[in-house]
Amino acid sequence: MRKKILIADDTILMREMLKNALDPEKYQIVGEAVTGQEAVDFYKEKKPDLLILDINMPKMNGIDALTEVMKIDPKANVIMCSDQKYENMIVMALKKGAKDFVVKPFTASDVILAVKKIFGDED
Repeated sequence: MRKKILIADDTILMREMLKNALDPEKYQIVGEAVTGQEAVDFYKEKKPDLLILDINMPKMNGIDALTEVMKIDPKANVIMCSDQKYENMIVMALKKGAKDFVVKPFTASDVILAVKKIFGDED
């Protein structure tokens, strides 16, 4: 059975890169959020196996969205995405429950490696 993934990033290019990196035979993209608030709302509705969450987002940043998701599901699997200048926020996200992070600009293999760390190597 394919794992359900929710992607939350305010730029369409990043959402497309994330979708393209993930094998559709293994992973089902169950939603795409553009704001932190949408990420939280979609998480409640879709109950994904994994949330890939950008730190810098409108209406609610990724750290606040992560905090809300962890209240909903303390065992949530969340991978944070950010560029290097938000390194201190990545550390904060890990302390708040994120399982891993990928730094922008990332490659498909960066994303796949982080996802496999969450789910275990299923190849």
